[in-house]
Amino acid sequence: KAGIEASLKKSGLDYFDLYLLHQAMGDYFSAWRALEDAYEAGKLKAIGVSNFYAHVLANFCETVRITPMVNQVELHPYFAQPAALETMKHYNVQPEAWAPLGGGRHKPYENVMLQGIADAHQKTIAQVVLRWNVQRGVTVIPKSTRQERIEENFAIWDFSLTDNEMAQINALDLGYVGEAVKHFNPEFVRGCLGVKIHD
Repeated sequence: KAGIEASLKKSGLDYFDLYLLHQAMGDYFSAWRALEDAYEAGKLKAIGVSNFYAHVLANFCETVRITPMVNQVELHPYFAQPAALETMKHYNVQPEAWAPLGGGRHKPYENVMLQGIADAHQKTIAQVVLRWNVQRGVTVIPKSTRQERIEENFAIWDFSLTDNEMAQINALDLGYVGEAVKHFNPEFVRGCLGVKIHD
């Protein structure tokens, strides 16, 4: 509750359009109750979560009073998470992708198949990858500080990928790449819990 009030005061706004609970760590059920209260008070127009994997989200949605409206997770062709999307659909939670272009671990811009699809639509690989997620019902939030890239990322509404193209991109899915999902790593969890967010 203190974090919401501090954020509103710092921003100079009366409400936020969307407010996310970033991790399923600490006493996140109590934190969620504060978001529910702020939502009902009109201070938050929508509330959601981030990095809630399918089993965590299912337990959460079955337990809380107001289910999350959004779950922001890593979603891109190399980590497509189809089972997670099914869980979100079941609970009517809107999936939102962070790192929708694959982050730094993957090299979609060097993929010949993606380039072929991009050429067929006279688009860039980034636009094809973003469009793929959008056609799966995913909200995308690509990060860029360059005006031309921001405009490029937005110009994905004038074409559609075919079923065959969607299937080709789906086939890039590698599952999670790494030794373990970092959110399950005890050292990562302890590190997050040791960070002071507000007074």
